[in-house]
Amino acid sequence: MVNRTGRRPTATPAPADPAGRGAPRPAGPGRAPTGQPGKFGRRAELTLLLAPALALFVGFVILPIGVAVYYSVYKWTGFGPPQDVVGFDNYRRALTDDVFREAIGHNIIIAVLSVALQLPLSIGLALLLNRRIRGRAGLRLVVFAPYVLSEAITAVVWSLMLQPDGFVDRMLRGLGLGGLVHQWLADSKIVLYTLFVVITWKYIGWGIILLLAGLQGIPSELHEAAAIDGASPWQATRRVTLPLLGPTIRIWIFLSIIGSLQLFDIVWIMTLGGPANGSATMATYLVDHGFKRYQFGYGSAVSVVLFLICFVFALLYQRFVLRRDTEGALTRMVGG
Repeated sequence: MVNRTGRRPTATPAPADPAGRGAPRPAGPGRAPTGQPGKFGRRAELTLLLAPALALFVGFVILPIGVAVYYSVYKWTGFGPPQDVVGFDNYRRALTDDVFREAIGHNIIIAVLSVALQLPLSIGLALLLNRRIRGRAGLRLVVFAPYVLSEAITAVVWSLMLQPDGFVDRMLRGLGLGGLVHQWLADSKIVLYTLFVVITWKYIGWGIILLLAGLQGIPSELHEAAAIDGASPWQATRRVTLPLLGPTIRIWIFLSIIGSLQLFDIVWIMTLGGPANGSATMATYLVDHGFKRYQFGYGSAVSVVLFLICFVFALLYQRFVLRRDTEGALTRMVGG
């Protein structure tokens, strides 16, 4: 309807209902606002999203652990159903076996060497590759390429290179260092350290890529401010870069130690844990007794011990080392 002036009349607001019958009802404590799912809808959504991951976790993590614990109390060869119950004798045998305790020591040595040698080397190379230098992309590719190779290929290639009168021996003789030639994989005194060199060559690229990702998250303004304040490049690295790289370094240490405790494939392919158990790890000891000697009950007990060692370390590391990093992340998420 148009009035005589040619303009539509403005609508007058409806009078307020004194009884409040026409006003919208506020959402009560037990009523979800309009357009938002209720409590049942939220539960259904969470169930739908979490059910597949939870099923995979139970089927591939919890269930195998329970089966291993079940078989670990039997003296079982893998043929027929387990019947001979031995209780905790398998655990007692593992913890009192000199070979198994030596294997635990080898894992610890690899873990310590990884933190003491691989970490500084990875940080140094990451700082170098983070600079704008000519051929940086090619250098990153060369450093990361060994990690792309499978463990089996790495082990076979290095076994051929380290065999007597192989590539490594010929190279040392060509450089006039023939006195350094050894039986790299046949001497029980140096075989573990030889394998550590191979492991470092294989996995250091992954650590460098992880540290490079951490370096990319450090604002360049902080380095500029440090330079304005008169800090040298070394002081800026020590006072600015490394502290801000701390969370990434702590994650690297955690993953490196867990990987060292579970080390298996390269060692097994190259030495089978020998010679004279000189390179045996907990995983190679497990496979040797569980599958090669058909002591599946005892092997299950060893696997449970290995799981408990990794689990306890992960809990302690999370409690005393990673806790402040995760708490800071949660605080930033809530505050943001």
